[in-house]
Amino acid sequence: MPKEIEIIPAILPQDYDEIADKVSRVSGLTKTVQVDVCDGHFVPSFSWPYKGDHGEFEKLAREEEGLPDWEKINYEFDLMVDRPEEVVDGWVGAGAARIVLHAEAKGDLGKAIEMLNGLVEVGMALNIDTPISAVGDPKFKVKEGSLQFIQLMGIDRVGFQGQEFDARAIDKIKEIKKMCPDYPVSVDGGVSLENARRLIDAGADRLVIGSAIFESGDVMKVMRELRSDLGNHVIN
Repeated sequence: MPKEIEIIPAILPQDYDEIADKVSRVSGLTKTVQVDVCDGHFVPSFSWPYKGDHGEFEKLAREEEGLPDWEKINYEFDLMVDRPEEVVDGWVGAGAARIVLHAEAKGDLGKAIEMLNGLVEVGMALNIDTPISAVGDPKFKVKEGSLQFIQLMGIDRVGFQGQEFDARAIDKIKEIKKMCPDYPVSVDGGVSLENARRLIDAGADRLVIGSAIFESGDVMKVMRELRSDLGNHVIN
């Protein structure tokens, strides 16, 4: 049976309206969208809701409103934030299907993972220079089965879109698959039409793609070309 591959458009929103706009451009073309959340501390950049929020997040967190096209789209939130244990509850309330936490973040990552268990799918992100062994670092107190996937950053400066792909990620994917064969591997950063096939051949299961989709000028064409290149086992 061919392995299933996901193409996940990524949004680094300056405000809530940008999420609505970009989701409308990929609705019907994908099942999952990743929203990058930058707090200005873990990474130097800020994104919604740490900037450009006009009360939308509070309404979402209290489940008073739903995310754009929530009936059709699963939302994956990549929390590039310090002290994730202080904010994960809000993102669950906002409608997350998946939440990505970063191994390098300050705070109690183990507690955040424990808080999310059974509520959403949880992934741990690793920077390109972070060893795979970090997944099992005792300081995180990650219990067996607490993580559902690993996200490898394909760039060396997280929190910014449009960066050049770091080719070291290819060997890192193979390393992850060798050490953790049962974990789906998501690659985020620098992913494009030019390297998508190499990433899948190396073992990646999910491709998180931002600027290569939304800055292409033709979202539908790029999504179609990705599907064509990766074969009929793309599940989106």
